[in-house]
Amino acid sequence: MPRPLGELEDAVMTRVWQWNRPVTVREVLDDLRRERPIAYTTVMTVMDNLREKGWLRREREGRAYRYEAVSTRAAYSAALMNEAWAASDNPAAALVAFFGMMSPEQTEALRDALRVAHLGDTHPGAPAEGPGSPER
Repeated sequence: MPRPLGELEDAVMTRVWQWNRPVTVREVLDDLRRERPIAYTTVMTVMDNLREKGWLRREREGRAYRYEAVSTRAAYSAALMNEAWAASDNPAAALVAFFGMMSPEQTEALRDALRVAHLGDTHPGAPAEGPGSPER
């Protein structure tokens, strides 16, 4: 399971996820410099560390590398939530407490996600749900 990204790792991955294309260290550096002074070698080291940890892959392009995300931010967030939930000695209570912290917008997003998850719940050969069909 993943450990949470550090502050600079998260700043780098946020850009890679948002841009959704292979990026160079220079592109990430230039964007980070809008917020803070930072050295090229620092960004290069962070991106290489993220590659070694399995978050990025890279391909050589001329004298530079282009890096791209191995998975999505949604998958990263889901893995963190799953890890936290699995670490609880009372998963049901942890979920109840988590739901109690949710904003109305987050609660609606959860409802939407559950609807989508249930749409994918059908198995080949299983009877379709609808009026007159047996409950699960």
